[in-house]
Parts: sequence; structure tokens; C-alpha cells
Amino acid sequence: MPTTPSALVIDGLIKDFGPVGSLDGRMVRVLDGVSLSAAHGAVTVLLGANGAGKTTTLECAQGLQRADGGTIRLLGEDPHRASPHLRARVGVMLQDGGLPPSVRPLALLRHVASMYSSPLPVDALAERLGLDEFGAVSIRRLSGGQKQRLALACALVGRPEVVFLDEPSAGLDPQSRTIVFDLINELRADGLAVILTTHLLDDAQKLADYVYIIESGRTVAEGTVAELTADTDTDGMRELRFDTVPGLMLPADLLPHLHQREPEPGQYVLRGALTADDVAQLATWWASLGVMPTAIAMAPRSLEDVFLDISGRSIR
Repeated sequence: MPTTPSALVIDGLIKDFGPVGSLDGRMVRVLDGVSLSAAHGAVTVLLGANGAGKTTTLECAQGLQRADGGTIRLLGEDPHRASPHLRARVGVMLQDGGLPPSVRPLALLRHVASMYSSPLPVDALAERLGLDEFGAVSIRRLSGGQKQRLALACALVGRPEVVFLDEPSAGLDPQSRTIVFDLINELRADGLAVILTTHLLDDAQKLADYVYIIESGRTVAEGTVAELTADTDTDGMRELRFDTVPGLMLPADLLPHLHQREPEPGQYVLRGALTADDVAQLATWWASLGVMPTAIAMAPRSLEDVFLDISGRSIR
């Protein structure tokens, strides 16, 4: 667990929902003992497949949903009974934005800023996130990426100490993603606790100080990116990645100690206790097939590999 002071502590969180259209009224447990901690001055990332419980966990942490078990402390308070003082210290960016469709972006941002005693300068924040480029257009006409930038600005304008970001880079073009990443890094440097969810594992690997992986409503793994991707199970564990024609499968008697997967057609990953002799045998096999790899790389284990090992499925 993070050792710096915690802005958010969740212990054994349980949440039940009644299924839509249920005739017998039975409840479905969507969170079954989630525990996590988020520190000031750190980016804490929640990873999980769709339906794993990430968004419900954030909604309980924000006080939008009432927990059915366990405890939550956000800046020392129960968020479901949050005082106005606590709510003023927390910024929330919802996945669907929650933005009024008929309002113009800059007008909305100024309205949100007026609710705080010491907001950030609206014009400077709007310029930083490029909102001034579409500030006079109604929100219903904005692209998904533009709505994301506006929702982020609304979450930050009140100078929060804790900010919740649900899929902050979803729908963003590369330039906008870079702007958002730089801003998140600045929030961390300023001492904010940044808690975010994402299904983009590359984004998580770049941003996260600490990661929690949630599967079927439970916390199944946690640690820094370095800790989670460390090859501690087998000495000499490595990954060899190469690109060539799709659909190849190593013969059963060739390098049986290596695990092969093809994450995308024509992209291959071999994982195991790789040696120089293994690479030589692989080259001989390529020659026997008459194929030439277009790219070869020896890579450390990635956060995506960790997630796939745990969940057994891709969230691409």
C-alpha cells in the first residue's frame, strides 16, 4: 500500500444492486470487498474490464452511491454524508460528462467556478485545455474529446485536493491526450491525489504511481507499475516480440517452455526463460517457413501482460 498520507481509504467495500427487470427482487453483488488507498501527490489508477466494478467503486468513493458494507474515508470523512466543506475539496469528472447539452462550454465553466470561493482563473484554464477554440458552441454539438476536456476543466476549476477522473483520455486525439497527461502530471506535482480509471493500459503505465486491478468486484492485484511488471516468478523470464505473417504457431516440440500468444494478427509474443539458443532455434524455424520478421524486440513485461495474466481476456 502507498506509504504517503492517504486522501482516500476504502476497506472491504461491498455494493449490491437489484437487477433491472428482476421478478424475485434478488440482489446482485457488484463489489465484493474492494480495498484500496490513494495518496496525496500520487496518481492512483483502477484497472479492470468492463463490468469489473471500477466506476461503481468511484461512485461510492465520491458519495454518489451508498455502500452496503465496508468503510470509505475521503479526506477523513464518509463521502455519502459529506459536508459542503468536503465537497468543495473534491473534483469529479464523470465518464459520461454529465454536461447540460444546451449550455455553451465557457458559460458552464464560469458558472461552475462561481460556486467556489477561490477558483482557478477560468480564461487561463480554458486556454490550457483548448476550450476557447469551441467556447461559443453548444455542448450538444461538441465531439466526444471536446466534452472530455470540458468535463476535466469543470473538475479542476475549484482547486480540489482530490480529483476523480473516469476515463479522462477517452476519445481524445494524440495532441489533446498529451495536454491532459501533462496536466495530470502537474496535479501530482502540486500534491493532489489523482484517482482515475482507464481501459487504456499504455496510459495507465505512463501515468500511474500505484495501480489496483479489479476483477469481478474484488481487488485482485496492486502495486507500482514496476512491482506489478517485475518478473519474480521465474528466473530469466523475458518476452520476445516479433512481427511477421499472421497465424503462425510454434510446433509442440519446439521451445515447449515458452508461452506464445498473438495479441494482434501478425504480432507475436513469446514469454519464458529465453536463452540465446532459443532465439537461434526460432530463427531456424523462420527460415524453414521462408518468413522474415519485420520487427524483433526483447521487452520487459508490460502492464497489459499483467492484466491478461489475471483476467484471462483482453480489454482492448
